[in-house]
Amino acid sequence: MQTEFSRTLGIDVPLICGAMYPCSNPELVAAVSEAGAIGIIQPLSLSYVHGYEFRDGLRYIRSLTDRPVGVNLIIEASSKKYLERVQRWLDIALEEQVPFLVTALGNPRWVVERARGSGVTVYHDVTERRWADKALEAGVDGFICVNNRAGGHAGTLSPQQLLDELQPLGKPLVCAGGIDTPAAFADIIGMGYAGVQMGTRFIASNECTAHEDYKKAIVAAGANDIVLTDKISGVPVSVIKTPYIERVGTHAGAFARWMLRGRRTKHWMRTLYTLQSIWKLKHASMQGAGYRDYFQAGKSVDGIDAVKPAADIVRDFAAALDSRGAHG
Repeated sequence: MQTEFSRTLGIDVPLICGAMYPCSNPELVAAVSEAGAIGIIQPLSLSYVHGYEFRDGLRYIRSLTDRPVGVNLIIEASSKKYLERVQRWLDIALEEQVPFLVTALGNPRWVVERARGSGVTVYHDVTERRWADKALEAGVDGFICVNNRAGGHAGTLSPQQLLDELQPLGKPLVCAGGIDTPAAFADIIGMGYAGVQMGTRFIASNECTAHEDYKKAIVAAGANDIVLTDKISGVPVSVIKTPYIERVGTHAGAFARWMLRGRRTKHWMRTLYTLQSIWKLKHASMQGAGYRDYFQAGKSVDGIDAVKPAADIVRDFAAALDSRGAHG
């Protein structure tokens, strides 16, 4: 079965391996794309965690697959230096003919304007209608709809609520969060979504270089083991409730909360949180439970019972969709 999303990108399965810091290693991205879905490159993960200069990393992935891949750009102007880096990543992605961009935070207008001449498709992460309206005005081609079952920075609305809010905008919608089984994937497409984005399921894959402790935690966890903590970035992030999380708690301290309420100080505090979270998540992912383990994951852990090759994951989900199409 094809959707507007998969037809536009020329992929076989309307399925995205979402960008994940620090888990989006080149081999995972390439394996998902090679299997007929599409992997998304996370630039900070590619360079800071996996050691590739951005252009070299893109070319390495291209040596592993000639199928479409995407690039994630977090475009919030937290600092001039960071924004300049994002602009450079965009330039390189366009020069290397990456066909798909996923933007997050901020106004994507400048990305759309620079990408449009190259025929690149741009989708924007949204959690509710007001952000989608702004991105629609900026000219995006579709939306990654982050719901309340997602890992990382989850939304507050259910998949059905997001679909009801955003479907009237007339753009393709990709459901992000909580898709744990092939049957659930087929159900979401049947609801009216044009695609699905998964992250947690692909962390528990052979090609992902995350520590085995991380993968075992995903396989062992259930939906009730996913909790929200604001101690990573200052806003709620979905993580697995490990003994470390139980020990340190999930709420930022009083000083941090005061800083985050201030119009000016909130940007300083978020920058500090970002620097800390980059370090914490990298080491937890690579060093495992022997470290302070912040294991990001969504409620899709409920349906994950084994670590599998990425190609087998894609095939299982594609088969469910094909079967649903064959039976009407």
